[in-house]
Amino acid sequence: MGTEKRTEKRTEEQRRAEALALLKHILDIPSVNGKDREQETAVYLAEYLKRKGMETRVQLIDEHHGNVIGVLKGKTEETILFNGHLDTVPYGDINEWNTNPAVCTEQDGRLYARGASDMKSGLAVMAFVLGELAESGCVPQKTIVFAGTCDEERGGLGAKEIIKEYPDLFPELLLIGEPTSCQAGVAQKGCIWLKLSVSGKTSHGAEPWQGINALEQGFGLLADLREELKREEHPVLGRSTLQITMAEGGIAPNMTPDRAKFLADIRIVPPLNEKEVLNRLECLMQKRCEVYNGGLAFVPEITNYRMPAETGPENQWLHRLKGFIGDDAGETGINYFTDASILLTAWPDSPALLFGPGEPQMCHKPNEYVEISKYLEAIRVMEKFCWYIAK
Repeated sequence: MGTEKRTEKRTEEQRRAEALALLKHILDIPSVNGKDREQETAVYLAEYLKRKGMETRVQLIDEHHGNVIGVLKGKTEETILFNGHLDTVPYGDINEWNTNPAVCTEQDGRLYARGASDMKSGLAVMAFVLGELAESGCVPQKTIVFAGTCDEERGGLGAKEIIKEYPDLFPELLLIGEPTSCQAGVAQKGCIWLKLSVSGKTSHGAEPWQGINALEQGFGLLADLREELKREEHPVLGRSTLQITMAEGGIAPNMTPDRAKFLADIRIVPPLNEKEVLNRLECLMQKRCEVYNGGLAFVPEITNYRMPAETGPENQWLHRLKGFIGDDAGETGINYFTDASILLTAWPDSPALLFGPGEPQMCHKPNEYVEISKYLEAIRVMEKFCWYIAK
């Protein structure tokens, strides 16, 4: 078909079937981060959107990673950026799945597969609607850029590559298709992965007061930090969290451990940031170390940081999105990070909204699914939103 515009009218049933076929196909393309070639999903979407009439290309990064970029040129250089990630997390224990997670299965009004909620359904919504817009011959008022990014579930290689190639994009809006159950997502927690090394002093197990227990000090410090971070509460996201995800130390059952290492996963709400968390941690470390006159030492290291993000209630894009959702429109937030945490480092003034048909509570779990009715509802909302952009 090339870039020729389709002239025949399709029934609503035919459009529905095509939308479902698109989602089922990309769910059948394995894109487990660290295992599969994520760029295969990028290649498929690039070809799909090109057939519809969009300018597309695959932005190769390495043997396994690549982004898909689609552009629907508008009458102006003002840009709206649609983003979704191509990769999924691993399947986990296959025995906990009722269906094959690598193959899309339709049951009871749902599609089951890894990535069904997080977030190939959101990706398919954007691709289908933009494809329809392009195929209609529409030239929107603003240019719409679709960026399907790889490696979101780990280091964000794809989002970083987008910034590297398009540093001057400065989108008026960043819309991300993460699972929000068809509600307007206005906020997301940031993430800090903290590595903590503790040095204490060994002693006989029968005389613990002669030593400084590195394990106990590390647990105590991280508990103090957890309580400190919980003091702020966000109206949508709730409170920050900290959980210890690894603890290592000890010499023998009858010896006070003088060395310990910890990993902690910290999820922070705005306006907290990396610097503020480190400042609070430094105060808590200093307080503990003063008790032992130099016998206790902590060495913190941040191995990953994703900034939190929020869009205020007065934002006009948010008002439009909620209007298209309808009377049941609500505002929600997500506890995990998205590629917005990387993209906003380059374009901090761009508002970021989340909208997708997936169920947030199904992310990274066995028997992941998306409701077909919500997938089709998300397409309805996104079509109205895109036609608004086009005016």
